[in-house]
Amino acid sequence: MRFLERERTTLAKLLPDLDAALREIPLMELERPGSPGIKLFRDSGGPGLLVPESHQGRGATALDALRVQRAIGARSPSLAVGTTMHHFSMATLVGLGALGDGMEWMLIEGVAASNRIIASGFAEGRSGSGILEPTMTAEVTGDGVRINGVKRPCSLAKSMDVLTASVLVPREDGQGEELAVALVPAESEGLTVSGFWSSTFLAGAESEQVTLTDVLVPSELLLRTAAPAGQRLDELQTAGLVWFQVLMTGSYLGAASALVERVLLNDRIPEHERVRLFVETEAAMATAEGVARRVDAGDLGESALAQALYVRYGVQDALARIVPRAVELLGGLNFMTSDEVGHLAASSNGLALHPPSRARMTGPFSEYLADQPLAIA
Repeated sequence: MRFLERERTTLAKLLPDLDAALREIPLMELERPGSPGIKLFRDSGGPGLLVPESHQGRGATALDALRVQRAIGARSPSLAVGTTMHHFSMATLVGLGALGDGMEWMLIEGVAASNRIIASGFAEGRSGSGILEPTMTAEVTGDGVRINGVKRPCSLAKSMDVLTASVLVPREDGQGEELAVALVPAESEGLTVSGFWSSTFLAGAESEQVTLTDVLVPSELLLRTAAPAGQRLDELQTAGLVWFQVLMTGSYLGAASALVERVLLNDRIPEHERVRLFVETEAAMATAEGVARRVDAGDLGESALAQALYVRYGVQDALARIVPRAVELLGGLNFMTSDEVGHLAASSNGLALHPPSRARMTGPFSEYLADQPLAIA
């Protein structure tokens, strides 16, 4: 069947054998706590998806990555959502690499070559702040920097090799403070993971609480940005948020596509209903692909972020129509005899829960339409 053909072909090209491995495992096993999906992602080379081939990665474009996330989401929404957070961190580190002195690329290569999984301790568009504005405190010592703070929820918390965290540290020239990104090894003394996610939906994403208590991070794992305290890294933060919207949109489109695929394979459902559902789903994907192509063209500015948000909210609306219709067409017997339909339907609604919410962006969008700069609320 042609549905999801491009997405699965792209996944097979970049991460061979992952789709086949996921297909062999029942959905609800992939969605439970302790899911085998994250290990399969690691073993397939997934951590290096966005790392350039010249630095031992898979060299995926934004369009490639969007299609990969949709394909994975159709097999396991938890895995797609969780790995989006890894890719979000990697896109930010790659952006830092372009600003730095080479140390960043050494660390990025290490992630790709060793298939290390990175959990995100960034703010992720938290109200009133940018993605790199610190959520944790740091104290510089002779041995490195000691970090304290909490991140919850933190996807991939139990499988992570490294946690990224933004902190403020004194500038090396003594002139105030600057933003830095700390790469905190998961085995660091003082780093603990505790339960947070109580819902059965998306439980395979390992979204738990990570607490840092006087965690010492060596100086070589501290990436300084040379941006003074209070000065936003506008370009880097904007690019990170564009990547976040694109990949998270693809992940939830994948979850909804799993339901649509079940409808399309059911010959007892009227043809016109199947085609209608197919058309609306593919139209939503096409809008997301438009943003991804813009990223690949190097356009990652304010206008691209605005479009990424428009598209994400538009896809939310599309899913609000597609998912209930798919459930209705599949019928009560499918719903009653398996947890899969209900789980996919509930998981597909998660896109609306990620920051920034549409309600909080109403004012900023109104100002943006009146030729003001775009603010993230």
